[in-house]
Amino acid sequence: MQQVITELLNGSCGELRLNEPLAPYTTWKIGGPADILLIPRTRSQLIDAVKLLNRHQIPWMALGRGSNMLVTDKGIRGVVIKLGDDLETVRFEGEIVYAGGAYSFIKLSVMAGKEGLTGLEFAGGIPGTVGGAVYMNAGAHGSDVSRILLRAEVLLPTGELVTLNNEDLAYAYRHSILQTKPGIVTEAVFRLRYGDRKEIAATLASYKDRRLRTQPLQLACAGSVFRNPQGHFAAKLIEEAGLKGLRVGGAEVSPLHANFIVNTGQATAHDVLTLIEQVKTAVNEKFGVCLVPEVLVVGER
Repeated sequence: MQQVITELLNGSCGELRLNEPLAPYTTWKIGGPADILLIPRTRSQLIDAVKLLNRHQIPWMALGRGSNMLVTDKGIRGVVIKLGDDLETVRFEGEIVYAGGAYSFIKLSVMAGKEGLTGLEFAGGIPGTVGGAVYMNAGAHGSDVSRILLRAEVLLPTGELVTLNNEDLAYAYRHSILQTKPGIVTEAVFRLRYGDRKEIAATLASYKDRRLRTQPLQLACAGSVFRNPQGHFAAKLIEEAGLKGLRVGGAEVSPLHANFIVNTGQATAHDVLTLIEQVKTAVNEKFGVCLVPEVLVVGER
């Protein structure tokens, strides 16, 4: 590993942080350290870093805003790559939007609205990056990324940049091919359409008001923990199973929204994982429905 560290530094692959705690980089504020946290500033630095890691067969993973992720207490072996500022870009060309993989998905929805473009209103409450949204097929309010994405530029583990069209990504509910064939989304291209700025702003405002009333956004959380089973809503099942307020250590099923698990202050990943299993068991026993977590669990167990 020391040779890899030396080569990363000599190759000017970006900022390097050793044994870096990851809790501050996730919205749950939970997680042990990464052996190496690497922050490439530019696309070329990112490509060089991935090629180097591939050559040395060092495991790596990409980290956006950590909004749909649980990092285990032991942390992540290998390298965690966090995209730098040069990949946090956006430009509009008529109804086509080009957004860097590190760009805020919420900010993108706001900027699109200011341009008079509709189609991204659903993203107003999804606190991740564009790259993460493409990876997860993020969605809300009856829409998702698959409905507006034209194509994505993806950096493969080999260091090769490829363009994947919408159909190449094999989109399904909260799923894309990137979850089984990893890569880093460096840019996404969306097709929106012109709409009424006032109507777009009103929709964004109504969604925001609803979130503030129904979601525990004042506490550290990761959004919805479970996918909605076919024909059901996960939050309704959890609530009807009487699980609101259930706690394990510092982790709690939110009394405000049953599909949120909040960090009340000192929660560990073990607390959250234990609580997830208790919720799954209780819902299955009461309703015969198997809940599937939506959050990505990463790190050494």
